Amino acid sequence: MPMIALLQKESFDPEATHILTAAFDKAWDTFKSSDSPLAQDTCAPSTRALLAKQIIERAKTGERNIDRLVNDGLVYLKTVK
Repeated sequence: MPMIALLQKESFDPEATHILTAAFDKAWDTFKSSDSPLAQDTCAPSTRALLAKQIIERAKTGERNIDRLVNDGLVYLKTVK
């Protein structure tokens, strides 16, 4: 899972790690159900990595609200071509 691997490179406390993981899982489930071509098996690993990086970047600014992290991640993925 890219989220866990990426989190190991950052320094977040256990509570933040739990929040980020939950946000990632929720965002991915939502995106996957959108039937976007980026959610298909061939693109999914790269798309998941992009989503994880976006959520981590927002968390670095101090964001810890799961719904905002999810929304930010989904909005970001809509801009990926």
